[in-house]
Amino acid sequence: MLLRGKNIILTGCNRGIGKAMLKLFATQGAHIWACMRNQSEDLLAQINDLSLQHDVQIKVIELDLANEDSIKNAAKQITSEKIPISGLVNNAGLIETGPALMTKAETLRNMSEINYFSPIIFSQIIARSMLRHKNGSIVNISSSAAIEGNEGRIAYAGAKAALITSSKVMARELGQANIRVNAIAPGLTQTEMMSSSTPADALEKTVERLALKRVAKPEEIASVALFLLSDLSSYITGQVICADGGM
Repeated sequence: MLLRGKNIILTGCNRGIGKAMLKLFATQGAHIWACMRNQSEDLLAQINDLSLQHDVQIKVIELDLANEDSIKNAAKQITSEKIPISGLVNNAGLIETGPALMTKAETLRNMSEINYFSPIIFSQIIARSMLRHKNGSIVNISSSAAIEGNEGRIAYAGAKAALITSSKVMARELGQANIRVNAIAPGLTQTEMMSSSTPADALEKTVERLALKRVAKPEEIASVALFLLSDLSSYITGQVICADGGM
């Protein structure tokens, strides 16, 4: 098991890629702080079953990236346990689309708040805890849009591009403490977010130019995060892994 004995923080794990990560990390022996905004009895029951099935601890933490107090409270709740934090995956995010010249300042601010400022603030607090143990892996989920500059996504792509750059800066600054920081740039992935933000004609055109000619499964992105959290990637930091099917 690649994550046996590791304690991992995962945000946005109630659906999509985050939910796939939650399941995969548990099967690999990780104890998990499952951070999410929306909870349901069904989801909590699934998490409990997952915990029992794989004999791991999964603690649900309330986290709203639109609220700085919520971010700080979630981080404090985790760090106050005084348990060594092995890894953090900043997966939670939000997307809004629209033509660049029609995108309002409010949208720019909102996308930056959720997709950039909040994960960085959360990482700052968690990284301080990692510094005490001189070990850790931070994985930021960016997007292929941050690299490709997809039409209609100026606010989202800009925020995710900033997340990539900050990942590289943090990798340089934290490397001497054996804390690695990397980013994943997923391409089109079969999630509710993709379905709601990508028109059918745009999806078809994009898939046509992919080397693999298909969208990703959430589990395929989760596997990349697993690799970056595990000791298999112990000499990898400051990198962006494009899991985009050959875009």
